[in-house]
Amino acid sequence: MPLTGRMHEAPSPKYPFHLQSTPALAFAALLLGNVALAFGPWFVRMTDAGPVAAGFWRIALATPLLLLLAGVSGGRPIASAKGLWPVLLGSGLLFAGDLAAWHIGIHKTVLANATLFGNSATFIYPLWGFLIARTWPTRTQGSAMLLALAGAVLLMGRSYQLDPRHLGGDLLCLLAGVLYAGYFIMMARARRQMAPLPALAWSSAAAAPPLLLAAWALGEQIMPTSFAPLVALALLSQVVGQGLLIYAIGRLPALIVGLTLLTQPVIAATIGWLAYGERLGAADVIGALMIAVALVLVRRDGGRDRKPA
Repeated sequence: MPLTGRMHEAPSPKYPFHLQSTPALAFAALLLGNVALAFGPWFVRMTDAGPVAAGFWRIALATPLLLLLAGVSGGRPIASAKGLWPVLLGSGLLFAGDLAAWHIGIHKTVLANATLFGNSATFIYPLWGFLIARTWPTRTQGSAMLLALAGAVLLMGRSYQLDPRHLGGDLLCLLAGVLYAGYFIMMARARRQMAPLPALAWSSAAAAPPLLLAAWALGEQIMPTSFAPLVALALLSQVVGQGLLIYAIGRLPALIVGLTLLTQPVIAATIGWLAYGERLGAADVIGALMIAVALVLVRRDGGRDRKPA
C-alpha cells in the first residue's frame, strides 16, 4: 500500500483514537527521536555482551514496556493489528537483521561511520516514496538530497582515508541501512491502520527471537555483567528513539523522515569525539552544515512544481 498519493502529504491513519498533531510537532518528535537514537552505538560499545546479544536485550527489555504503554494509552494493541500480522512480522525480521548487522559493524568502524551507513535509509526510503507516488522530486527536493549526500560523504571520508580497515564494518552498517529502509516501508504500511506504540511493540516482539537465536549461533556472550548500558539502550533507542520515529512516519513525508536520519551521524560523531577521541575535522563540520542546510531546504519546500514521473 502506498504511503501517499502525493509525496508532500503524509497518510491519515485510520484509527479513531489518534491524537491530531501539527507538522511542526511531528518534525520536533522526529528530531528528538534521532537525537535519542544517536546514542545507541555508544551504549552498544559500553556493554560486555556480544553485539547481536546487545540487540536482543535492546528489544527484549523494551517490548514489555511498549506493550504496556500501548495498552494504557488506548492503542488497542491486539485489535488494531488485525490483518497486519504478516506486515508486523516482516518488519520485525527486517529490524532484527538491521540490528545484528549494525551492532557487529559498530565494533569494526568509528561511531560516525557506523551511524551514517546504518542510516543509508536516508536515501532509499525517500526514493521509494517518490516511486510509489509516481512523481519526480521538485528542484528543491533534488537539491536537498544532493546536498545531504555530499555532506554525508564529507562526514565519513576523512576517517576512511585514515584507516581503510573500517571497510568491513562500513559494509556491515551499509547492509543494516538497506534492511532499515525495508523496515521503514513495512512500518509505514502498518501505520496506516495502527497507532505508533502498538505497531512498534508488535514489530519489536517479532525481532527478539531471531536476535537471540543469532547471538547463540555466533557463540556470543549473551548475559552481561552489567545491565546498565542495555537498559539505557532499550529505553533511549527503542522506546524513545524508535517510538518517536515511528510516530513521525505516520505524520510526515518520506523525504523529510529520510533526510532527518542524517542528524544521527552528526551527533554520533560528536559523541565519538568526546568519548573515544575520534577527532572531528573541518570536513566533518562542513558536512554537518551541509546536512543542516538540506533539512532547511526540504522543510521549506511545499511540494510545488511537481511533475508526474
